[in-house]
Amino acid sequence: MKTVDGFFERLSTALNWLPGEVVGIILIIVAAGIAVGLHALAVRLIRPMLGRGNGYWRTLLIRTRGPTRLAFLIILISAAVKAAPFRATDEAILTQMLGVAFICLVGWTILRALQISSELHLRRYKLDVDDNLAARKHVTQIRILLRAASVLIFILTAAAVMMSFESVRQYGVSLLAAGGAAGIVVGLAAQPVLSNLLAGIQIAITQPVRIEDAVVVEGEWGWVEEITMTYAVVRLWDWRRLVLPIKYFIEQPFQNWTRETGAIIGSVMIYLDYTAPVAAIRAKAEEFARASPLWDRRVVNVQVSDARAETIELRILVSANTSPRTWDLRCEVREKVIDWLQREHPGCLPRQRMELTGGPAGDEAPWRRVRANASRSEPAEPVPAE
Repeated sequence: MKTVDGFFERLSTALNWLPGEVVGIILIIVAAGIAVGLHALAVRLIRPMLGRGNGYWRTLLIRTRGPTRLAFLIILISAAVKAAPFRATDEAILTQMLGVAFICLVGWTILRALQISSELHLRRYKLDVDDNLAARKHVTQIRILLRAASVLIFILTAAAVMMSFESVRQYGVSLLAAGGAAGIVVGLAAQPVLSNLLAGIQIAITQPVRIEDAVVVEGEWGWVEEITMTYAVVRLWDWRRLVLPIKYFIEQPFQNWTRETGAIIGSVMIYLDYTAPVAAIRAKAEEFARASPLWDRRVVNVQVSDARAETIELRILVSANTSPRTWDLRCEVREKVIDWLQREHPGCLPRQRMELTGGPAGDEAPWRRVRANASRSEPAEPVPAE
């Protein structure tokens, strides 16, 4: 540091034939150029030492390029200002600006350190795997808490910058002392924002919902794509986006299909005639499930879940590792069972039944319908009266 101070002092002495303000400007420009050049040289020298295979340290070098460059500028410009023949007022202004730059550097460094630490922590977790419960838990916590920390760091940095100016600090103190009513009004106006911020922190801690959870909200099914401090984005099954205030997941009921695990059981409902061979259907459904690569080898079951006036209700249960695979497996089993029934047991599909009764002479249609349903109709031929 003494070498740097000596260099600028010698340069200032060599330019003493110029006005003091011009000498100071030249020294600041020279200091800025040297700072940028030294930073670029340091980056160029360090990069080959990291090697091509060390992706993390190369990323760290790139991500910290801004704060380190600002640190070089502050150090060298501070030395230039100290050596320049500025007037006392000008030097005070420049020193104040360098102090503000240093406060911003501290806040920027802390924020970038938190970002890099969170990225390093999340490298161990992958969301694109079937069993991603731990990954969804950590990603949700880190993202929400990182956003909260970013807001807090920004507020503290801005407050420190304002407190470095005497006039602004006095104005803030007087406003705080005399503006109690205004503060209450501002607090009431900001209540929705503050409630969402608190709800975001609560979700990060309790985690009723996580990133990439399969949920049903407002009658729509989709995946949680993003959670911020104020809102959440749900990616619906048809690629639409449902944006909700973050406090929705605290105040309103919703379905979370992947709260504990990504595996889920899907149901297929089929309505058949009373003559349907349930045992054969059960065996065929198990065969279709075992033949599918989507099935997780856990649950496959066929039950008569209801008996109505015209049909019986068959419920086929199948399970898969993720909700998208469960949906595809349900559709596959439904299609194969219906196709098999059409080919092998067409008589067990829903039908309308007619009861023939005798009628008066000359009646052209002596029959009346006693049972019907809307699934399938088989028209009957009128029988002549006896």
